[in-house]
Amino acid sequence: MANSRKPSEAPEQLTDRLFATERRPEDFRFDASVARVFPDMIRRSVPGYTTIIPMIEVITEQYAQPASHCYDLGCSLGASTLAMRHGISHGDCTLVGVDNSSAMIERCEHYVALDDSALPVTLRCEDILDTELSNASVTTLNFTLQFVDPEKRASLLKRIADATLPGGVLILSEKIRFESEAEQAIQTRLHHEFKRANGYSDLEISQKRTAIEQVLIPETLAAHKARLLSAGFDEVVVWYQCFNFVSMLAIKANKTIE
Repeated sequence: MANSRKPSEAPEQLTDRLFATERRPEDFRFDASVARVFPDMIRRSVPGYTTIIPMIEVITEQYAQPASHCYDLGCSLGASTLAMRHGISHGDCTLVGVDNSSAMIERCEHYVALDDSALPVTLRCEDILDTELSNASVTTLNFTLQFVDPEKRASLLKRIADATLPGGVLILSEKIRFESEAEQAIQTRLHHEFKRANGYSDLEISQKRTAIEQVLIPETLAAHKARLLSAGFDEVVVWYQCFNFVSMLAIKANKTIE
């Protein structure tokens, strides 16, 4: 769906209190209740998120190519979509945001319409595993791959790599786990302290962890790098890390003809 609405104000953003009272254990879902508190939830839960988003704009500005496609896969409310939008200086680029949550896409439409960039944005409510990809210069998976079935991650990354132009990139942000149990324990403790510093109670931290542990499946940094290279990218660099959250840049080399 192409964005066309011009709402007068953004949707109401609520404080995240979803796990503040005892609740029946169930898997985490990106439903309407999460969409209403998502900006607050991710800001208070993901260390470095407020740095990663503006840097996506900077990276997009460096790598977006004329007449190419740019994709935000798992766009949620569109924070990374809008960062990409402001980083694209070529008017003939197309920008596509994809998310399988209708609640997220509905709110994302409002934020896109309120944004002051003239670059058109197409939003699609569909599974990113079904999204057609081609002629891509910048693709973003911003804390999205971790929610994809581990058995399907390699094929998704290969499709992205195959669709990426020479000189193009994939921005991949993920929560990771560590090979060392000692480091894993330290980084997890620090992440929980980050949440406490942002006002989450022990009950909220515990219940959110229970809800998400079967849905968000983290992997090691080495596993991510190996799979990206196997998918067809030529170089993988970590450009940001805070505790157990990282963002990587997977680069498709410019091919020169001898």
